[in-house]
Amino acid sequence: MPDAEPSCASPTALGAPTVTHLHGGHTPPESDGYPTDLVQPGARRDYVFPLEQRAATLWYHDHRMDYTGPQVWRGLAGFFLVGDEEESALPLPSGERDVPLMICDRSFAADGTMPYPARDGGPGAREAFMGGVLGDVILVNGAPWPRLGVDRARYRLRLLNGSNARTYELALPPGGTLTQIGSDGGLLAAPRTLERVRLAPGERADVVVDFAAYRVGDHVELRNLLEEGAQARVMRFTVERDARDDSAIPKTLSRVEPLDPAKATVTRDFQFTSGDLHGHTGWMINGKPFDARRVDAKPRLGDIEIWRLTSDVAHPVHLHLAGFQVLSVGGERPSGPPEWKDTVELREAQTVEIITRFTGYRGRYVLHCHNLEHEDMAMMSTFEVV
Repeated sequence: MPDAEPSCASPTALGAPTVTHLHGGHTPPESDGYPTDLVQPGARRDYVFPLEQRAATLWYHDHRMDYTGPQVWRGLAGFFLVGDEEESALPLPSGERDVPLMICDRSFAADGTMPYPARDGGPGAREAFMGGVLGDVILVNGAPWPRLGVDRARYRLRLLNGSNARTYELALPPGGTLTQIGSDGGLLAAPRTLERVRLAPGERADVVVDFAAYRVGDHVELRNLLEEGAQARVMRFTVERDARDDSAIPKTLSRVEPLDPAKATVTRDFQFTSGDLHGHTGWMINGKPFDARRVDAKPRLGDIEIWRLTSDVAHPVHLHLAGFQVLSVGGERPSGPPEWKDTVELREAQTVEIITRFTGYRGRYVLHCHNLEHEDMAMMSTFEVV
């Protein structure tokens, strides 16, 4: 795929520095959004995204050091969809039946503003919110609990968890199925029929829903099974009309090359735990808070490595630059063929092994928790591809 046109960042009207990260992008270091590469108010920067990667549902968001949480909370995030010839050749739902859905939770004051519980005198959230800031209103593409009118036909729903800290288990009413066709890093090798899809912050899943299974006039609610009441409601589909549907879900979607653990040059351990951060509670990797002057790993360009990630409490972990495959979760190998990921959920007291290959670019990148309050309170580590 040829180079994309540069993306211009000019936050003149914001009054605060920003730095844009293309989440899931295979991107040169100077355009990756390293958290201290700030664009000051009134300044301008061109981000170049070569897009030499598989078709995938990506997204972009602010990545400012210590302030990612409040800046994403206030709306600095959006979809970035990448296509390719392999995906275009498939008879998947397209056009108006290919629907990106960014799901997030927010809280609103009486005047419509979105207050954020910032820590007094410094970055990060107040101590009571150090586990993550949760809202009481579920938004989809910026609208609270919206409704979408649909045909009796298949729809591709690109699900993104854009929340600061909330995890979702998304499901249709009993008997409804979600056919997953894609993950963070693009198409799966083959479709999976699921009753629910779990997404930690930063994760994506492309699913197909066949609304021909319902009658005209039916209301089909997408819900979060991890919550009750208002936070369990995500959105509603209303089946409005019969329609022609030429789409299909092929039994084979893509070829996903498995990375061979025997070819890994090194295994690295990363422990995600809480700790003391300048007199208040923060979040650490291998017992150290983030320091932009320190490099914690130096993988070589072209090498395959295994990274072993261990948690104290739940942490969604995101790796910049390189997609990865999950080798094991709690010592158990995942079932089915491998898939490409860039964010993985570590549940409480759990170890997840991932395997990755560093290609394309030398330079500085980061590994971090994608609970944005954990990230802002120092749960981030620099690695340098050499």
